[in-house]
Amino acid sequence: MEGAAVEVESDVAVVGAGAAGLSLALRLARPPADGRRVTAVLLAAPPGPLRAPRRTWCFWEAGAGPYDAALTASWRRLRVRSADGRTVDAAIEPLRYKMLRSDALEDLAGQMLAESPWVTTVKAAAERVESAPGGAVVHARRADGGPVAVRARWVFDSRPPERLPPARTTLLQHFRGWFVRTRRPVFDPGVVELMDFRTPQPAHGLSFGYVLPTGSREALVEYTEFSRSPLAREAYDRALRHYLTGVLGAGEYEVLDCEQGVIPMTDADFPRRTGPSVFRIGAAAGATRPATGYTFSAVQRQTDAVAAALHAGRRPVPPRAHSARSRLMDAVLLHALDRGRVDGPAFFTRLFTHVPAPRLLRFLDGRTGLAEDLSIGLHVPVPAMLGSALALPFAPRRGAPAT
Repeated sequence: MEGAAVEVESDVAVVGAGAAGLSLALRLARPPADGRRVTAVLLAAPPGPLRAPRRTWCFWEAGAGPYDAALTASWRRLRVRSADGRTVDAAIEPLRYKMLRSDALEDLAGQMLAESPWVTTVKAAAERVESAPGGAVVHARRADGGPVAVRARWVFDSRPPERLPPARTTLLQHFRGWFVRTRRPVFDPGVVELMDFRTPQPAHGLSFGYVLPTGSREALVEYTEFSRSPLAREAYDRALRHYLTGVLGAGEYEVLDCEQGVIPMTDADFPRRTGPSVFRIGAAAGATRPATGYTFSAVQRQTDAVAAALHAGRRPVPPRAHSARSRLMDAVLLHALDRGRVDGPAFFTRLFTHVPAPRLLRFLDGRTGLAEDLSIGLHVPVPAMLGSALALPFAPRRGAPAT
């Protein structure tokens, strides 16, 4: 028998408790001293098939950050290795590259939200959102089958769309990672292996190893591809075994845990508004950087702007996560990679070789000015990029398959 129906009213409903949902809820839980108080309901899917598996977010920032207490690790140096083994080892100070696991963020957020009178968490999976007089209603269902209806002035939906918007280019960043422990010291705990191109390259796109060391014998080791379609699990596992033993020479190791994912890399235009009072946030609103797949930092900027608008009593339209210039540059690069105009491993290795790492990371985060962007552009294959830039206006936008 289904549980009793629950109806809740609030100023704001936040749908989904991933990075975007939790980030917005945390900002609403601690309003500024001179800000308008806003009540919010966070709808978090209960344990079960509708809840996203554990995942790892990485980002970079200068100095201390609001999630430092939940970090697994952080680093001051990055390393990129070319396909022929040449190494670029770069300091990134004043930045730090940070690793945050989703369960750690959930625990931190749970503690902070429990102390706030402004945000209530409801364990229920959203099924649909409907516009209503004066706002919208989120219809959800609890683990016991009981219905929940949350009526709010504003709704912020972070659930991934069922289908990606039409795009000129859509690649997938797909990966599988093993949390491993080796018998002998293998990893340098002071350096992230950001892109190790000593992996067999696919016929279309590129691949690389990615190593986040948490000790000399422990690390998250991932095999990643940028291509049009994901692989079977067995193919990822073969690639990981080859990378660990054949490339890193890890010897004996134990797999402690796994994670796997697919991140769309697309020049699609994600709608940020789906109803008069209903908005999308996070990756669902285009927060994923098309050329890299990084999302977390853009989510912070976007949710910070939404919370600031709510606390100021303004219409809380989520801003675009990336500037028009960044989106155009990414669209050109995606087109060039997809059409085989550029050698992906050589492209990224050259950038990290010739551009100071802190500047390049700020560029990848969309925080550089025009002059800095132009200086970085001196180190890309100009004819190939120009060819894609000229072809881009004539490339049709096509619908993508369901995600």
